[in-house]
Amino acid sequence: MPEIADLEFSLHRRETGNYTVEMRFTQPGSDADIRLGQAQEISVQFDFAALTAKSTDGAAYGSLLTESLFADKDLLAAFSKARASAAALKAGLRVRLIIGPTALELNDLFWETLRDPEDPKSPLFTGTQIFFSRYLSSLDWRPVRQTSRGDLKTLVAVSNPSDLKDYDLAAVDVAGETDRARAALGEKIPVVTIPDEKDKHCTLDAVLSRLAEGCDILYLVAHGAFVKGGAWLWLEDENGKVVRVSGADLVTRVKKLENPPRLVVLASCQSAGKGAGQALQALGPRLTEAGVPAVIAMQGSVTMDTVAKFMPVFFDELQKDGLIDRALSAARDAVSGRDDFWMPVLFMRLKTGRIWYVPGFGEEGEFKKWPALLSSIEKGQCTPILGPGLYEPLIGNWRDLALGMAEKYRYPLAYFFRDALPQVTQYLAVNQDINTLLTEFETSVRVSVRERLGGEPPKELEDPKSNLADVISFAGQKLRHRLEFEQHEVLAALDLPIYLTTNFDNLMVDALREAKKDPQMVICPWNDRFTVESIFDMDRDYRPTPEKPLVYHLFGHFSVPDSLVLTEDDYFEYLIGVTSNKDLIPPVVRRAMTDTALMFLGFQLDDWSFRVFFRSMMGQQGGGRRARYTHIAVQVDPDENRNLDPKRARDYLQTYFQNAAISIYWGRSDDFLREIAQQKKSKPA
Repeated sequence: MPEIADLEFSLHRRETGNYTVEMRFTQPGSDADIRLGQAQEISVQFDFAALTAKSTDGAAYGSLLTESLFADKDLLAAFSKARASAAALKAGLRVRLIIGPTALELNDLFWETLRDPEDPKSPLFTGTQIFFSRYLSSLDWRPVRQTSRGDLKTLVAVSNPSDLKDYDLAAVDVAGETDRARAALGEKIPVVTIPDEKDKHCTLDAVLSRLAEGCDILYLVAHGAFVKGGAWLWLEDENGKVVRVSGADLVTRVKKLENPPRLVVLASCQSAGKGAGQALQALGPRLTEAGVPAVIAMQGSVTMDTVAKFMPVFFDELQKDGLIDRALSAARDAVSGRDDFWMPVLFMRLKTGRIWYVPGFGEEGEFKKWPALLSSIEKGQCTPILGPGLYEPLIGNWRDLALGMAEKYRYPLAYFFRDALPQVTQYLAVNQDINTLLTEFETSVRVSVRERLGGEPPKELEDPKSNLADVISFAGQKLRHRLEFEQHEVLAALDLPIYLTTNFDNLMVDALREAKKDPQMVICPWNDRFTVESIFDMDRDYRPTPEKPLVYHLFGHFSVPDSLVLTEDDYFEYLIGVTSNKDLIPPVVRRAMTDTALMFLGFQLDDWSFRVFFRSMMGQQGGGRRARYTHIAVQVDPDENRNLDPKRARDYLQTYFQNAAISIYWGRSDDFLREIAQQKKSKPA
């Protein structure tokens, strides 16, 4: 990833026609930021009537807007200094515009037309050195999840109704648009298209159906207009005729998606508004507010020739490093000679500007300890520790589950706890009772499994009285048959004697049985509300082996509801129990925690629940022996909704786990296990 400095402009209205400017500049790799406009007020004025008069001439409009913004010499000097500082570090400069709620009318200005104050003949936001985006906040609290580059999917939807002539609209080149997208993305980012078969059409239902299946990028090509205060798209009906679709309908349905696209590109006229007080009602900004973290839209009647030249460059640049604003700046440069080069607008609330990550062990290069880790696995001296991230293909994310329950039961405490399962379940247990909590939790899991299962499950699994563990086992079996590197299947193939899990299911046991093993499942007796006989009671001489491995459930199992560690109180009770009574955990498990290589899989390392478990495990006697092994923790990059500064959050986690001699693999657990399988396959016999 290239080094990038951040420059944030904030504009607020002081009085009619007079606005204050605040600026924050952060150098790459620096924890400090430089602020302007707080100690001494900087004000600017805009002549809206004069700007409107020049709105048909992008160059003249941009010159006037530039003169207005940089009329204050201190502001101009600060911008020039920030720019020079980034250049000295050979870093790009990310410029982000934030317009405060008191100055909403400034959203209607064509900021993308700004000229270079040091070279007024040149546009400011073209090329590969200065990247520009507009920031819009959103009330959507769903985390913005990072996606591995290898897992990205693009949907290209092109609408060309057969009766466009009746509306005095030109035909859309369906084949050309899809071919250009495939050429730019197809080799590295798979492309699905609508229409995809003969006699199929680009209907709203077809687009939403594809999005519901999972899509990271939506590229929508259609005629559009801003009419009577609302955005409209010319899509198709089942017969290929024009259907005018309200932008509000599209936004409402996208908002209901469990995982909306990370990037929507609207090659549609006026999808970012056309000025005159309409920008924030347009489709692009409304999609941003609905939860799409990055939207490229058009702030005027962009020509299809400009779109045809702009989009291939944008997609080609995007697949190089995943930086949306950098790719857009490069694409804008490619059409800078055209009168409408400034019409593509980027609304973005991604702090890093990235749409994907490359999984691996940080930016320092290849992980040097692969041989040591693989050697520990070969010797059976490695212990995987499974977390809730392994559930995601079947149940979804624990945070989404918590959000659903928080909304249903009107969770009243701090917003940042609404997606924290221990806090939400604690509230539900107190506000209702334990039985209601367990019923609600089980129901939420069942619904999530059915939504992801695909097809009709057997009737016995539809019975709400059926065992939840059996429902998950059935879904897990389908997943193992469908995926080449299903996570539990990869783990079972490692031939290890002990698997620790904080999950509540039989998925690890099922995968081991399919691998012709004889696994023994044991639940940690962390409280006195339940008693379950284990293999250690029946066979005191039992020692886990690769042929007869132990699957040890630290946080309970679905089959014993009282064993589940769900609420805050449960976590505290668990922590007190296992630290005050070391004999609760069998000696072979305690030894595995201190005298084998550890692999933490499926955890969010910044989650409070993980920290409780981690400290209880690290407090086991004999921890000094851990230094003999290579330990791995798999962590998705800190998400951009929950962290004020994702890069600094990443540095903090890196330091935290380095102190415990644990290397962090930045990615998902399935990324890491796929790499483990490939490393083992390529290792000489």
